[in-house]
This record gives sequence, structure tokens and C-alpha cells, in this order.
Amino acid sequence: MSTQAKLKEPSLLDALIPIVLLVVFMGSAVFLYGEDSSFGPNQIALLLAMGVAALIGIKNGHGWKSIEAGIVKGISMALGACMILFVVGSLIGTWMLSGTVPTLIYYGLSLLNPTFFYAAASLICAVVAMSIGSSWTTAATVGVALIGVATGMEMSLPITAGAVISGAYFGDKLSPLSETTNLAPAIAGTDLFEHIKYMLWTTIPSFCITLVIFLILGFTEDTAQVSDSIEKMQLTLVSQFQLGWHLLIPLFVLLTMAVRKVPAFPAIAIGALLGALWALLFQGNLISAFASEITVSVPEIMHFLFKEVPNSVKHIMVAWSALFDGVNFETGDANIDKLLSRGGMASMLNTVWLIICAMSFGAVLEKVGLLKAVVASFLKGATSAGDMISRTILTCIGTNIVTADQYMSIVMPGRMYKEEFEKRGLDQLNLSRSLEDGGTLTSPLIPWNTCGAYMSGVLGVSVYDYFVYTFFNLINPVLAVIYAYMGIKILRLTPPKIKVVEQGV
Repeated sequence: MSTQAKLKEPSLLDALIPIVLLVVFMGSAVFLYGEDSSFGPNQIALLLAMGVAALIGIKNGHGWKSIEAGIVKGISMALGACMILFVVGSLIGTWMLSGTVPTLIYYGLSLLNPTFFYAAASLICAVVAMSIGSSWTTAATVGVALIGVATGMEMSLPITAGAVISGAYFGDKLSPLSETTNLAPAIAGTDLFEHIKYMLWTTIPSFCITLVIFLILGFTEDTAQVSDSIEKMQLTLVSQFQLGWHLLIPLFVLLTMAVRKVPAFPAIAIGALLGALWALLFQGNLISAFASEITVSVPEIMHFLFKEVPNSVKHIMVAWSALFDGVNFETGDANIDKLLSRGGMASMLNTVWLIICAMSFGAVLEKVGLLKAVVASFLKGATSAGDMISRTILTCIGTNIVTADQYMSIVMPGRMYKEEFEKRGLDQLNLSRSLEDGGTLTSPLIPWNTCGAYMSGVLGVSVYDYFVYTFFNLINPVLAVIYAYMGIKILRLTPPKIKVVEQGV
């Protein structure tokens, strides 16, 4: 008898046990450790839940070698995201050192009105993301600068992060350059531009509501002391950096590469290296100040070259350190120090740790069939279009939670539900839109998801803090479900026309 024949189909109880335990473990981690739960406790919770899922798989006949292979495969799916995270850390470090981000902050403080700041921040990110097709790149560049502007204006950082994410995901969702916007219609079998056109019915109203909310929040801000705070921060930036429009060239180069569809990893890596070069070229005084703190002894065998490390070498070491360890400023202002002292690959290690643990948990659930068991049970009793669309969206959200990956939240429900939509006479555009409404948009709302971990790591704001302010990401799925049950813009399949062919003799 083959090993495959010995496998036992998992029950719904089997499937629910590790998921319920994960919720309990995660809740306990947040309750006990608060904002620090992402720095280890969440990872342990994921691994414990993974262990339970593996034991259930072994009970049902799966061997450890097979489960281990599934874990390796799951982690490998996230390696691309991890590599991007590392180079984003380098980019933030060198762009802080080069003055690129400080220049954006300086001019942003001059141009943005505090009353309209949240709405303007969301619109700016929407335009950039739609142009380049990447919410991640938008957050790592414009988003980081807007967080800096918010700090200078003494605006709420969680609300600003919510505005950045809302705008970035709105633009990403409607951009034909976006990977997820191409993936959803590909899985559902629909045309890209028809898919984008059909999404407008849920995205435009959701984003309009979002902008109104951000405008209201802006009007409620106390801006009496803003002018003094802005002037103080601008003076601090001028005292630390040589500012100017030429320092924005690395940003323009990166955005150009993104528009031309250069893959994210090499594009961001080039941006990071360009930032290091710009720092050496235009921030001489700052580099010298950092270099003066470097103490390096030259090995005796190298004394025939030089007995002390030349300043030029120390300057290169400062730029090099920004790539892997970021920068650390001491301006005398704790808030500005916290804002500017960022970046480096090392700053992303904890986020990568979280992603690897989350992907391991999701991989085991998929490998031993627990995820499939939940979905199969979930579809029972679905009859109307509202049932199908709402359950698809909920499945996408659930897949985001258990597999920790937005691509999986589109691919798995898309494959599972494609035939079901057709059986019920629903056009596949309903499916492709639902995959984006439930999968793409909810991914940054889950702390251990690749997108949630990324946004938190890049913006420096915890998911638990910005969650309630990502209005677009929260409103859009709800509006999509309301549309479905009210029958608004639900496309149905038309019976195929029968062609009569005359047969000649």
C-alpha cells in the first residue's frame, strides 16, 4: 500500500484547532507584551501553532519529511519579499545619510497645510502608487518622508501611516503596472483592463469616503503650535544637512525604474547605492563628523601602505555602514533623532524573522490539507451572489491570516472558487474583483503578514496602531459585500449563442 493511500482526510475540527490556538497565542502575546509582541512573542506563537498543525498532519498519515519539505517551499515563496525588505532597509539608511529623505521632509513641511495634511498625504501616495504600480515602493519613499513631515507638524503618526497605506493601496489596486492587479484577473481568467474598470465601482466610492474622513480628522487637529514646530524642525535639518532639489535625483531615478517595470529588488538596490554615492558627494561635513567617531587600527602587515586609516576610507565606511546598520543622529531633539536614526539591513531582521515564522505556519496548514478543509466547509450553503462574494472575501482575509502572504490570498481562493462562480452563473469579473477586495487590501492589516510586517517596519508605526486608520482598506471590502447582497454591479453570465452551421453536400 502506498504512503498516499494511508493519508486520512482532515476533519473540520482538525483544521480549526491550530487556527483557534493561533488566535489564542497571538492574543496572549499582545496582551502580555503589548507593542513589543512583534519582537519575538508573535514568532513563538506562530511556531507553536505550526507545531500543533504538524502533529495533526502526522496523526493523519503525513510524514515529517513531507511536512518539512512543505515548510521549506513555503519559506522560499517569501524569500523575494525578504530580499526586498533588506534592500529597503539599506535604501532608508543611505537616503537619510544623503539628505534625500530630509529634503523631502523639509519641502513637505513648507508645502503641506496641517489642516489638509492627512487627505493630501493619501492623495500623494495614491498618485505615486498608480504611476509605479507598487504600494511597497511608495511607502518606502514618499511614505517615509510623509511620516517625517507629520513628526515636524506634530501630527498623529498612526493616522499618517493609515493615510499613506490607504493611498498606496488605492493606487496600487488600480494600476495596470501592479503585480496583484495583474495576478487577480490572470487567476480568474478575465481581461486586465476590464478587471480594473470593474473595480472602479467599489474603489472610487471607498476612497472618496476615506478622503472625507481624513479631511475631518485634519480639521480637528490643534494646529496652534504647528508653525513653531515646523520652523524648529526645518532649522535642525538645515543644521545637519546640505539640502537642495538635486538630492531628490535618487528618488526620481527609482520612480523611473519602477515605471519602466524594473524588478523591485534591483531597482531599490540601485536606489540604495545611489543614495550612498550622493551622501559621499553632497554631505561632506556630515560624513566627516561620522567618520571622526570611527576608530580602526591598521594591521601591522599593512603598514607599508598606511599606518592610520585615511579619512577617505573612513568616509566610505560611513556610507557602507548606512547600508547594513543605518544611521544614528544626535541632534539634541529626541523626536528628530528617532525619525532620522533609521535604516540598514539590520533594521529589517526582526520583520524577516516574523515573515519566515508566518510562512512556515501557513505552509504546514496547506501541506497537510487543513486549509482546504476549512474552505470546503465554508462554501456549504452558499447560494446567492452575495453569499459567494462575501465568502470569497472572507476566505481571502482568512488566507491572509493563516498563510501570511497576499499572493496566496489571491491564488488559493481564486483557484478554489473559479468553477463555483461559473456554476452559479456569475461572471469571473466578480471573482477577480473580490480577490483584490479581500486579498490585496487586507494584507497590510495583519501584523505577521508580509505586507503588514513590511509597512510597520518601513513606516515605523505598529500595525496595531495604524489599523483603525487604514480607512480605504477597511471600507472597500465592506462596500463590496453590500454591493453583492444589494445586487449592485453584479455581472452574470449570458447563455452562449448557438451558431447554426449549414452543411453543404
